[in-house]
Amino acid sequence: MPSRSTLLILQLLVAVIAIALWHVLTTVPIFGTKLLPPFFFSTPYDVAARVVKWFVEGTIWKHLWITLVEAVLAFVIGSLAGVVIGFWFAQKPLVNAIFDPYVKMVNALPRVVLAPIFALWLGLGIWSKVALGVTLVFFIVFFNVYQGVKEVSPTVLANARMLGMNDRQLMRHVYWPSALSWMFSSLHTSVGFAVVGAVVGEYLGSAAGLGYIIQQAEGTFDVAGVFAGMFVLAAFVIIIDAFVTMIENRLLVWRPVAAETRT
Repeated sequence: MPSRSTLLILQLLVAVIAIALWHVLTTVPIFGTKLLPPFFFSTPYDVAARVVKWFVEGTIWKHLWITLVEAVLAFVIGSLAGVVIGFWFAQKPLVNAIFDPYVKMVNALPRVVLAPIFALWLGLGIWSKVALGVTLVFFIVFFNVYQGVKEVSPTVLANARMLGMNDRQLMRHVYWPSALSWMFSSLHTSVGFAVVGAVVGEYLGSAAGLGYIIQQAEGTFDVAGVFAGMFVLAAFVIIIDAFVTMIENRLLVWRPVAAETRT
């Protein structure tokens, strides 16, 4: 693997090449025509100018804050519910057997179908977006925690019981460490889905948020505004993901580093 600085340079190079290609295809006529008409694809300059305008005028901060609050609430509520119910299902085989088909049925429902229902029940405020995000986060955490508890080695479990551990000690020293690794493996995905839930809910009906900005631009055929909103959203998610990575590295400092094979 290359060093961190080399990897960062390569990642930036990919972005520069993609933007340069976008600029050429939308501004330079090739064989007498532009392969990507600016009316449909805008241009990098127009999109960058729109993003700068939003931040200079300060209009974007309110929308970023609302989307952040919705995503954080969805992540926290969905994660806590997923952990608690995942542990419960793993520890209660009868409960799992009874509710298993219903869990799979609800998980299979398209979330976009649920968004209008949540808006009807909870209104167009933040809680309908939070509810949509919770439905996305919950199942990711639930299935990972459930699998983590079920993956506990029978040998380790038998040895712990031979040493005289009660149920509470087994939960703390055996089940929880096993589920923790599985839970954190889904952390980045859960954060992304929390943001997706918030933005989709805003897109379908809201008065503020990144989804609202994109929806308003799309409704007026403002292609530059649509692309600008998507780029701000992408940067927003990358920053949150980096923050989550920092927290994960602190909480799982005990996790062994995988060995790298050099050729």
